[in-house]
Amino acid sequence: MGTAIGGGRGRRGRRGRTAVALGLLGELLITLGLLLALFVGYSLWWTGVVADRAAGRAGDRLRQSWTAPAAPPGDTAPAPRYAAGDGLGFLHVPAFGRGDRTLIRMGTTAEVLNEGVAGVYEEPYRSAMPWDAEGNFALAAHRDGHGARFHDLDRLAVGDPVVVETRDAWYVYRVAGTLPQTSKYDVGVVAPVPEHSPFTGPGRYLTLTTCTPVYTSRYRMAVWAQLVRVDPVDPHRTPPPELR
Repeated sequence: MGTAIGGGRGRRGRRGRTAVALGLLGELLITLGLLLALFVGYSLWWTGVVADRAAGRAGDRLRQSWTAPAAPPGDTAPAPRYAAGDGLGFLHVPAFGRGDRTLIRMGTTAEVLNEGVAGVYEEPYRSAMPWDAEGNFALAAHRDGHGARFHDLDRLAVGDPVVVETRDAWYVYRVAGTLPQTSKYDVGVVAPVPEHSPFTGPGRYLTLTTCTPVYTSRYRMAVWAQLVRVDPVDPHRTPPPELR
């Protein structure tokens, strides 16, 4: 009788310790879940807040620099050269929403893109500039976190306008093709004549690239557009009809 009673107490004791251990494990998992949620919130929200602020300040500085007297018409001075990180204009994509504007800076390193901008490819191909006689003006931006300037890149469809604003001109492009997914090592999509695009020869092109699927960096997507018009900037900086 005594042995039976003692064994029952032992089993109850082991069950109690197991319950306590499971309870502690559950609390630990909840804590880890909360920490993960905070990290995701930081990555996707707070980095966006910081990036948007930085891009806003940089964009304001760029516009202020444009208030200096411009070169007179017919000036034969060479086109400006830009170093990594320099701002050169703004990208406007009506399909992203009314008033959308993204600062364009040279370079596609994390240091550049993490400030909520669209970066100009300098390698493996150095992008042509919008004012060049021919070539591919290729840009990259984050799809999530750090401003997520290309989060809605998949909204663009053939025929949609995309406008690049510089100090002296509005460059109006029309989307000519899209590539929903390709390898992140597929550098041909930003070549002077982009591979997989509808273009078969030299021209004045624009390429936009970002990661896909959203919240991953497993693949890349690309959107290609072709220049259709250049509007000079007037004294009031009136935007082209595509942005009104």
